[in-house]
Amino acid sequence: MQSDPIADYLTRVRNAIKANHRIVDIPASNIKKSITKVLFEKGYILNYKFEDEGPQGTIRIALKYHPVTKIPAIRDLKRVSTPGLRQYRNAKELPRVINGLGIAIMSTSRGVMTDKEARKENVGGEVLCYVS
Repeated sequence: MQSDPIADYLTRVRNAIKANHRIVDIPASNIKKSITKVLFEKGYILNYKFEDEGPQGTIRIALKYHPVTKIPAIRDLKRVSTPGLRQYRNAKELPRVINGLGIAIMSTSRGVMTDKEARKENVGGEVLCYVS
């Protein structure tokens, strides 16, 4: 039984980066698809593909590395809000990750977005994770 699917998603990506894998497969859900789209739009992953195989489908993510130094684009992934302790912030209290160099992925009433987009639209929500 899986109690926190978002933490599982982040752990699979983190482990694939530490093992220098190019591609990681993750069981799909709507929230995971939204997080993947945000990571792609902000340039943290190279590409992604949603595959409809099995009962729930799979997300196939191509991880991004620097071409010369082989340093991953994602240096740190940290889960903030957990099922046991949800972390909500209003528009005025939105977090800044590494003084704006990283992003916080938020689940808002207008969908999953970064902290910068939420500040721009003046909405708050649940802080899902930090990416730097």
